Amino acid sequence: MEIIDAAVEMARSAGELLQGRLGAVDSVEFKGAVDIVTEMDKAAELLIVDAIRERFPEHGILAEEGSEVVSTSPYRWIIDPLDGTTNYAHGFPIYCVSIGIEEGGVMVAGVVYAPALDEIFTAERGKGAFLNGDRIRVSKTAKLNTSLLATGFPYDIRTSKDTNLDHFGNFAVRSQAIRRAGAAAYDLCSVAAGRFDGFWEMKLRPWDIAAGLLIVEEAGGVLTDFNNGQVDLERGEVLATNGLIHPEMLAVLQSKTGCRDMSGQQAKKL
Repeated sequence: MEIIDAAVEMARSAGELLQGRLGAVDSVEFKGAVDIVTEMDKAAELLIVDAIRERFPEHGILAEEGSEVVSTSPYRWIIDPLDGTTNYAHGFPIYCVSIGIEEGGVMVAGVVYAPALDEIFTAERGKGAFLNGDRIRVSKTAKLNTSLLATGFPYDIRTSKDTNLDHFGNFAVRSQAIRRAGAAAYDLCSVAAGRFDGFWEMKLRPWDIAAGLLIVEEAGGVLTDFNNGQVDLERGEVLATNGLIHPEMLAVLQSKTGCRDMSGQQAKKL
């Protein structure tokens, strides 16, 4: 498929550009209290968008830093040029380039490239998911109690009452461990590769998850919102698991039981 090969080339080129300036950005702008953008976010986005316009000029584009092209074409590219900007600005090497491609509103291809690790995750609908060319599958962990989970927190954590901290506490005492790496696209790919058994997060944007959702699906994972409904790219509420622990994670997300109520009848309701 020509389009995914092109997406891989674009992701690698953007990743090489980013890796050359890891931890050495010149400017940081604040879009919110903790939401930042660097000149490298913009440079990587421009590189990708220019390449799309050259090779697929009729295609639509939605990108994090404002490069939007509305088109009558059934194809739309959804781009996060730098997922994990805070990590990147501090020199922490967990960040990635994410490119998802829709056809007629359905995600048909996804590419996520982590330059510092030289890991490229790819998927085409119906053809499986791959890491550096090798087929990947979700884990076989069957119980939440022995699961390694991942999550993140929304940018409005300082002002909103809906912050994910309650869910974090509930899962912290019910799982083996939780990791918070700071790049949702990479977290999703880690579920697909069987490294994480489950991932949940809220208030994500389409570019954070478009590619990763397809990669998880093609790796055999299960994707829903917190109420077991279909994931809405615009709403950005995601539960991604290996399928085996999905019911348990849904039960925790839907429970009003506090993280300290781990004994007695309240805990048993989970």
